[in-house]
Amino acid sequence: MARTKDFDESEVLTKAMHLFWHKGYNGTSMQDLVDGLGISRSSLYDTYGDKHTLFIKSLESYKESASNKMCTIVSGPASAKDAIKQLLQLTTIELIDDNQHKGCFMTNAAIEVAPHDTEVSNMICQNDQQIENAFYGAIKKGQASGEITSKQDARALARFIFNNVKGIRVSAKSTTDKNIFDDIINLTMSVLD
Repeated sequence: MARTKDFDESEVLTKAMHLFWHKGYNGTSMQDLVDGLGISRSSLYDTYGDKHTLFIKSLESYKESASNKMCTIVSGPASAKDAIKQLLQLTTIELIDDNQHKGCFMTNAAIEVAPHDTEVSNMICQNDQQIENAFYGAIKKGQASGEITSKQDARALARFIFNNVKGIRVSAKSTTDKNIFDDIINLTMSVLD
């Protein structure tokens, strides 16, 4: 007969995500996970498999949460330009409000793990494509209504804006000066006119 788990799997997964996010994949040891998650090593292995599998599940959980926020903004009632600006501001606010300067978990994984891990690399590429597509959809909507210039290709604009999002995410590791990010957002938005 299987034993009943005496912990909440989603709560433990959230704790793992924050550990990996704060310390990085390579900086997080199995002992860090055991200590930080408050479960035994055997429970960790039985429930989540190895460290890599737990990292992947943590990254998936983060991606799902971020995607839901993004989709809510893009599919909401805001105009195309307002939706794009809200996405840029959401990215900035979350990063500025982080006292630990963890940056974006996906960006951190892209820099630290993806170059050496095909599974993480594929996940990052899918996430990047999803975000680019969200910007693309908003831009196409704005171009159709005349709110956004049609002088530039919608896909190229989406890639440009998403590249700026990535830059913001990396910059937030070393600064939280809102003025810097406001300048980036305002200049980014200006290409849509």
